[in-house]
Amino acid sequence: MPLLIQNRIIERPGSTVDLFARYPHLQENARVFRSKPVVDVDPKCLLYIQQREFAATTPADNSVAVLGSDDATTCHLVLVRHTGSGAACLAHCDGSSTWSEVPLIVKAVTSLSKDPAKEGRLDLHLVGGFDDESKTSHKLSLNLLSAFQRQKEDIHLETCCITEMNDVLVDGAHRPGVHGIGINIKTGEVFPASFPYKGPAEELRSARTFTGGQYLSTSPTAEPPHFVQHIKSTIQFLLEHPSSDSVFPGGQPQHYRRTEQGDWENVNQT
Repeated sequence: MPLLIQNRIIERPGSTVDLFARYPHLQENARVFRSKPVVDVDPKCLLYIQQREFAATTPADNSVAVLGSDDATTCHLVLVRHTGSGAACLAHCDGSSTWSEVPLIVKAVTSLSKDPAKEGRLDLHLVGGFDDESKTSHKLSLNLLSAFQRQKEDIHLETCCITEMNDVLVDGAHRPGVHGIGINIKTGEVFPASFPYKGPAEELRSARTFTGGQYLSTSPTAEPPHFVQHIKSTIQFLLEHPSSDSVFPGGQPQHYRRTEQGDWENVNQT
């Protein structure tokens, strides 16, 4: 079980309450993280990760300075970073593929950290969920912790702002305190964040979350104000593209690149 806290291997907790009781410094770290100001991230330096997506890069990337994701309610934002190479992978996990996602996240970082001159370790940052009535957040928290314990690499849990430690009361109702995070790839700083731009191809990428018989939301009362409009625009996209042929002609993928102005450009349309 190579998930470590303060360099000690931990046993699988029976609950998140048990985890925070055993490691009270995680509670304090979560409170400090939750109290940080929310940063509005400039889209010209951002690679945005939507639900059920992950992305990885290194400080040598000249196109991306920040990896970020938000709009997480019961979902968890999962960040693994190698302290030596600076390679990082951010994922927006909703519980649909936890056991297959976690090995891919770890592999994405280790494959970008092959330089033996840059020794370091894998740090894990977990943010998301809240004390929701159905306990969806709690289940995902435990599954993620268990999945990381099963990896062969040593992984150090540094930030654990999840479930009850990410819970706030608003007008008597439970809400997540932090909805989104970003990581500065150059410095390694992790911070609460919001993103006015969620592209490229926001509706197309969002449409894939409708597969697999998912609910529109596991926590409708805790969604951000723009959630309804986001769902409407995604459904409209699906109505306008009932088959994949118009979106992926000839079954070919869409490719995007960053322009000198910092915008994402669809290479297929140039």
